[in-house]
Amino acid sequence: MEQERYLKLIKVTSPKTPMVRTLVTSFVVGGFICCIGQAVSDILRAIYTQMPDTELRMWTTVTMIFLGALLTGLGLYDRLGYYAGGGSIIPITGFANSVVSPAMEYNREGIFFGVCSKMFTVAGPIIVFGVVASVIVGLFALIFV
Repeated sequence: MEQERYLKLIKVTSPKTPMVRTLVTSFVVGGFICCIGQAVSDILRAIYTQMPDTELRMWTTVTMIFLGALLTGLGLYDRLGYYAGGGSIIPITGFANSVVSPAMEYNREGIFFGVCSKMFTVAGPIIVFGVVASVIVGLFALIFV
């Protein structure tokens, strides 16, 4: 009886999340970041016409990571993330943000005990699971293909 009343009270008093607005904003911002990545790729292709596709993809990725880190350093990426939600963390620029933000936050503790030790607190698990997943996929491909 008390449990039911409590759950009803929580349902009534909890703030409602604007789900549709959040989803649309995430989709638009994430898509816009991907369009910027495509534009970077197209510009690099126009400038360096003889560049192989693998190298073009690498330079596009490096440029997008740099832009994400730069915008984080200027304090703009966090503002974007406030409005965009998941749309700002899914592209590779979100990964750059997850590395640079803790580094900036712990900068006052020094280069080693601050920046170097805290830089991968958010991105570390992502890197670990990425490496583990790639090993599993590689073993799967080695065995079954």
